[in-house]
Formats: sequence, structure tokens, C-alpha cells
Amino acid sequence: MKTLAEIIAIFISVLYGCVAIAQTDEPYIFILGVAQDAGYPQIGCYEEHCLPGWIDPSLRRGATSIAVINPDSGQKFLFEATPNLPPQLYALDLEAPNERFQLAGVFLTHAHIGHYAGLMFFGHEAMSASSQPVYAMPRMRNFLENNGPWSQLVEFENIQLEALQEAQAQSFTGIDVTPFLVPHRDEFSETVGYKIAGPNKTAVFIPDINKWSVWDTDLAELVSSIDYALIDATFYDDGELPGRDMSQVPHPFVAESMSALSELSSEERAKVWFIHFNHTNPLLNAESDESRFVKSEGFNIAAEGVRLPL
Repeated sequence: MKTLAEIIAIFISVLYGCVAIAQTDEPYIFILGVAQDAGYPQIGCYEEHCLPGWIDPSLRRGATSIAVINPDSGQKFLFEATPNLPPQLYALDLEAPNERFQLAGVFLTHAHIGHYAGLMFFGHEAMSASSQPVYAMPRMRNFLENNGPWSQLVEFENIQLEALQEAQAQSFTGIDVTPFLVPHRDEFSETVGYKIAGPNKTAVFIPDINKWSVWDTDLAELVSSIDYALIDATFYDDGELPGRDMSQVPHPFVAESMSALSELSSEERAKVWFIHFNHTNPLLNAESDESRFVKSEGFNIAAEGVRLPL
């Protein structure tokens, strides 16, 4: 007879189409979403690559989000408030039930829709949260405070904005979270990645960034310095958007990232988890030639339900 915890673990595994990497009593990362801001399949896309997701709900993927769960402190933290927040919070509750785990913070990277628009569900028309801590950088915080409908969340005290500063860690029991600025299209806010340090391992989470060459940090050195790198994989390669100049969409291609990391050992490459896939990205299909190639090169492709111990 299986325990309730075992049944829940099996359910999550089936729901997300993957098996957990590790079970641990230590803090760990739990991947909730892997797609670009609009999810997969993308609204208005009825092309051959999107149709499987419309036809088969099990193939759908939410916008990129991760959680950090600390069984010791009974705290859980959400990174990004995506438009898929309702099912993602449900998945998080299955993994770390609200009866035992407090949602102690929501960390935002920037003001593009897939990364903060889900805050609306904390409002009085929906969840009607009470002083939910939301961590944001200065421009991001100012944007939320001074633009509706987000300002209403602050006014009604559905959310409580907590100030972040570049390179200054937020320390919790067993977890440190440190924001760092990255170059991106910063129309309404700055953009950050996060370094997440647990008692045993460290991770960086960079779902959105411009080309690696315009950042003042060497990607290979960064990967060597940590245990997990969850990095922007919006597009697999140039030409993925027919008829469009992809230099005007300055994300690092997966092919470019693999080239930048080609001198790393297989052990170092295994630290990399590609995430934040556009609906055109063949890495969304685990059976694609591109997915097989990425894995053969020693890199990982993020999937909903994966756990990474910290």
C-alpha cells in the first residue's frame, strides 16, 4: 500500500511527463515551467509545430518558472509570476503543501509578461492574497507601484513589495538569493538573474538575457563556479523565425551557448539546464534530433517536475 506522499509523487511525475531527479531532505529547486512568456503552444499559432499542443493537453508547457523548497524551514519560494500561475501554484502545492510550507517570497526577474503578469491572480478578483511578499529590483518595484492594475495589488495589500539591490543577498533559513543585473530589453524595468545558494550547492537562474558577448561575465567561467546553470534557451538557432531578422531578437541561441561551453568537461556541461523555450524551439520535443544532439553533448533540457537538490 503506497503512502499519500508516494501517490502524490507519482501523480506529479505523470502530470509533468518526467521522473524526479532526486529526493532530498535538503532545499531543492523544483521546475514549474519551461516555455517562453506565452507558453506552448503559443496563442494564435496553428502551425505544424504548435498543433500537437492544441490537440494533446499533455504536451502543453507553461511559461518559465522555478520554485525553491526548503523542507527544514517549511518555506517555499517562487521565481517568476507567470500567466500560468494558477496551475503552477497547484503543482507547487502538490509538491510542497500549503499546510506545511509557507510561500515566503515571489522573486521577479523583469517586466515582460511571462515573468510578472501572473501577479494579477493574487488580486481581490481571484486569490485575494494578504501581503504576499514579492521581491523586486528598484525599477521593477516602481513600475508595479505606479501603474495599474499592479498598483491596486499594492494598495489593497494583496502583495507586499520587498526591495532588492544588485549583488545583495536575501538570506533565509538555509537559502541565500542574490540578484545580478543582466543585459536585456529593459523597457519598463531592469532585468536580473538570480544566484541561489543552498547548504550544499548553488545555482544561477537566467531565463532572459541578450547575447552572452554583451555581458561582462564569461559564461564558461560562471558555469564552472556553480552547480546548476538554468539559462536562456529561447531559440535553438538562427533562422528559427522565417522572414524575421533574428538579430533584432537578441537572445543567445542554444547553438551559441553550446559553442561557448564547448571546452568544458562533460562534468561541467552537465551543470547546464536549458530553459525558456520559444514555441518554435525543437527542444520542446524530447524526441527531436536537436534534443538528442543537445543531450549527446552532455547538456540538460529543463522539464517540468525536475528536482535539483541544493
